[in-house]
Amino acid sequence: MKVLMFGWEFPPHILGGLGTASYGLTKGMSLQQDMEITFVIPNPFGDEDASFLRIIGANQVPVVWKDLDHSYVISRVANADEYFHLRNGIRYDFGRIWTNDLGCVDFSGRYPDNLIEEIYNYEAVASVIANSVSFDVIHSHDWVAYPAGIFAKNISGKPLVIHVHATDYDRSRGNVNPDVYRIEKAGMDAANHIITVSNLTRQTVIEKYNINPDKITTVHNAVEPLDFVDELHKTERSDRVVAFLGRITMQKGPEYFVEVAEKVLKYTKGVRFIMAGSGDMMNEMIRLVAQKGIADKFHFTGFLKGRQVYELLTQSDVYMMPSVSEPFGISPLEAMQCGTPSIISKQSGCAEILNHAIKTDYWDIYTMADYIHAIAKYPAMYNALRKNGLEEINNIKWECAGQKVREIYDKLIMNN
Repeated sequence: MKVLMFGWEFPPHILGGLGTASYGLTKGMSLQQDMEITFVIPNPFGDEDASFLRIIGANQVPVVWKDLDHSYVISRVANADEYFHLRNGIRYDFGRIWTNDLGCVDFSGRYPDNLIEEIYNYEAVASVIANSVSFDVIHSHDWVAYPAGIFAKNISGKPLVIHVHATDYDRSRGNVNPDVYRIEKAGMDAANHIITVSNLTRQTVIEKYNINPDKITTVHNAVEPLDFVDELHKTERSDRVVAFLGRITMQKGPEYFVEVAEKVLKYTKGVRFIMAGSGDMMNEMIRLVAQKGIADKFHFTGFLKGRQVYELLTQSDVYMMPSVSEPFGISPLEAMQCGTPSIISKQSGCAEILNHAIKTDYWDIYTMADYIHAIAKYPAMYNALRKNGLEEINNIKWECAGQKVREIYDKLIMNN
């Protein structure tokens, strides 16, 4: 089974859950002996783990023909032979696109102001790869990669699976960007099958995008085992730490975290709150903390990545995810993996599979505050949530998610 995947992020260079999920799923799928995955990302840095798949950087795929010497190409790209092989896959005139001396597009690999332009340049790269690489099925991760998948499908005739990690309804609290919606809708209509990360997201796709339910399958996310978990140890101290980790943006409900902090600190001593991450609401949250007079008990760390994330989660006594609309939410699983009890919103996809996390409505700040008080003050409750959470999380594996995806592939190929 050969799979051509289009994504946008891949660890260790990630900006959110998309990269984490892409890595976990592909690694879980790779455990199947006959699975060969080619994963395309806009701008790899070279330190990605390519031990279980093949990574192609879109920024090293020529979309405009350039007559270049082999020696010059060797000095400019990691794999000159691959460059020339891919160059033979150019079938269209992409002279409208600005390219560098290699005829390649310099992708940012992030989410810049000209993101829509990068998405359609990525589509051009997909056309070259589709004419150069052997594959049985196409798999596009999230809306930024849908146009690339569609173009590859149109060229090859191979079935297309799109993976909905989130919709713009989640990211915008319903204030949908029409350009993003159009791309999402086109991807869903063109796909032979749609994978959603939760039943919550599946329902959004059905109701907001008018997609036939028979075309959609939920495959819940999982969590990657930590090879350094034995090295993580909580520091003994008298105070308790409550953590928020994620993009500080309206989808994640950071203002509710601040509101809860204010309520807890009114009647509970020895508790500190940490907001880790970055986003467009960070300055607003800093001002809100100051206005509420809790700045001496509230800390902002900025963006954390890699091992820093797990060190924070390990040192925390409670992890809180008050997301307003969370398609899945891997961070509570990571927290529970570190032995940290989690409080999550009922409006999150992970609430569908977690039995040993505390679930409340995202707006119910009084209930969340009561739970934090109880976990901080009653060791028996903390220890029970810690123990049961660890046992539960060890059974939520990417390998199982990968097997479900494989079953979808098999059916599509059989009917194609």
